[in-house]
Amino acid sequence: MAHIRPTPRQYFILGLVAISAPLGDTFLSRGMTALPPISLAHPFSLISAVFTPWICAGIALLIAFFASYLTALSWADLTYVLPATAFGNVIVALLSKYWLHETISWQRWAGIALITVGVGFVAQGPSLTERPAQTPEPAAGVTEGQLR
Repeated sequence: MAHIRPTPRQYFILGLVAISAPLGDTFLSRGMTALPPISLAHPFSLISAVFTPWICAGIALLIAFFASYLTALSWADLTYVLPATAFGNVIVALLSKYWLHETISWQRWAGIALITVGVGFVAQGPSLTERPAQTPEPAAGVTEGQLR
């Protein structure tokens, strides 16, 4: 099977997948820490939270993630695209530590390192699995003899 390399445009889409989700999640966290606790018993507080700037930006980034994720899945296998999302753990940890000033234990750093190494192993394959050609199936009620 030929190993097909992604194009620069496809690498750009994978980059969007990798960066937009962690940025979106971080923006949501930044926005929510500025608000009082929200309860599902008070849905209007949740609705008003959606319209705060940090949360709006986080939602927009997560929409960008979803669009780029769907785009990547249209030309590559899930087992090729998913590692790009797993690398987001590293980005989230760095943003959380240096931008949100969260404390991250050495156990979490070790877990992030293990995930990153594992992702490196998974990403070493072709972007799309070669599949056998499929023959179209006859329509319901059509017999084999009617097709000839």
